[in-house]
Amino acid sequence: MTFRLAYRFGCLLLGWLRLLARSSAAKDVEILVLRQQLVVLQRSSPKPAFTRGDRALFAALLRLLNKRHRSALKLLVTPRTVLRWHARLVAKKWTYPHRGPGRPAKPETLRALVLRLARENDGWGYRRIHGELLNLGWKVAASTVWEILQHAGVDPAPQRTSRSWTRFLKAQATGILAVDVFHVDTVFPRRLFVLFFIEHDSRRVHIAGVTSHVTAAWATQCARNLLMGLDDT
Repeated sequence: MTFRLAYRFGCLLLGWLRLLARSSAAKDVEILVLRQQLVVLQRSSPKPAFTRGDRALFAALLRLLNKRHRSALKLLVTPRTVLRWHARLVAKKWTYPHRGPGRPAKPETLRALVLRLARENDGWGYRRIHGELLNLGWKVAASTVWEILQHAGVDPAPQRTSRSWTRFLKAQATGILAVDVFHVDTVFPRRLFVLFFIEHDSRRVHIAGVTSHVTAAWATQCARNLLMGLDDT
């Protein structure tokens, strides 16, 4: 009995010495996590039930603890459970009507018109064809014209008989930048949009900006800032 008591006191002493090396902020976060767990356990339900406020508080506090400190605590939930809470929260807020995979099919008349313009004008590239379509009242993107030509096996102008589209892209890869926008959902939930560019040659990705409301002026300014940075490097 005496040996077991001495062992327990020794363990407590070592734990106390280890806590002295920790910052006060980290210890305060652990105390808040443990207090919130006690609040959940003291409820009258037979099984600990987490409310929406509990989930938000646990997610915020566990984010402040590093992996080693989280593993040392006896938690009611695991980090994987917190991620599952966030996924359910995002799924409830952002609901969209179901549709089939991929983009909607392009009208056959548009495809026929693009191929006719390319066949009758050997010196026109996809951007020139895109401009003619806009003049005719077709509101399509230049990438749509390029995709139609590529699927039909039409090589780029002006050397459609001697050069392939793949060789053209390889020759111009150092000067091509692709751009797109993806979104990130926060814990609150709040949707943020990220504008990024990728170099066609090196596949290097550049994050141009993050915003909650995408506008043409914001995207244009982000592109200008990125191009000025590329010119400097």
